[in-house]
Amino acid sequence: MMRFVVARLISAIPTLFIVTVAVFVMVRLIPGDPAKLMLGDLAQPHQIEHMQRLMGLDKPLPVQYFVWLTNILSGDFGSSITTGQEVFPLMLERFAVSATIVLVAVGLAVLVSVPLGMLAAWRQNSATDLVVVAISTLLLSIPSFWLGLMILLVFGLELNWFPIIGYVSFRDDFAAAAIFLVMPVATLTLIEIGSIVRMARASTIEVARLEYITHARAKGLSESAVMWRHAFKNAFAPTWTLIGLILGSLLGGIAVIETVFTIPGLGRLLVDAIYARDYPTVQGCILFVAFIYVIVNLVVDLFYPVFDPRIAQ
Repeated sequence: MMRFVVARLISAIPTLFIVTVAVFVMVRLIPGDPAKLMLGDLAQPHQIEHMQRLMGLDKPLPVQYFVWLTNILSGDFGSSITTGQEVFPLMLERFAVSATIVLVAVGLAVLVSVPLGMLAAWRQNSATDLVVVAISTLLLSIPSFWLGLMILLVFGLELNWFPIIGYVSFRDDFAAAAIFLVMPVATLTLIEIGSIVRMARASTIEVARLEYITHARAKGLSESAVMWRHAFKNAFAPTWTLIGLILGSLLGGIAVIETVFTIPGLGRLLVDAIYARDYPTVQGCILFVAFIYVIVNLVVDLFYPVFDPRIAQ
């Protein structure tokens, strides 16, 4: 087990290195001059050249990458061109908002969809199975932005149950913050239920055909005992991997939901920074998102042997 953990930790290092190179190159490919953007359209050429020297943009790209990576490793992501705020504290503040929404939504989706998927598998080809498969297929086919807009229109504008614009921090008012997050959390939960249900159903059907399940039934155990004592652990392993992928992608990719519900999360920060060509913020956000994605998947891999001990061997 220890060798597996060490191997996975070591394998994450080159992945993170490749991510830093990819992020640096991608941001440099964005058209526009950061120095000119910072100084404005009325800036003189000598002022732009001076700013480029201050920002290190006059140096060769490998030197710029080395300086940037060194600063990143020391926690210095630079300052936003548009606001002047330090990027790293700004990202952490926005990430806390995104993480709250994602963790609650994925947690609710797992609580609903895993038992539902296993129940559908255990009653394969029954009316229950058909209804669960139909609903999960429908949820999978709905774009997240469309579902978010429909929830906003119905529960925000028509019924006026929830506020449609704004955000309140949990530190300021817990009850108000919870009310503001109901619609975005509900949107993400419904979207993710479809994929998790289908994975839980498919993996449970596969496990239900194995010999040890037949043996457990032959011993006279009830169907519920066979399901929860013998099938659940192995059936949940592939679903656990999918949950990790969903968690990683949502933590960095809920910009659409944050835009629809005007939530000041990390995704919204990245979108605004791209529109403003705020290079330090764009660079920092993309790297931060990629880092979170790698770390989440690393944690998922480290916990995978809990459900399937053969992986650690």
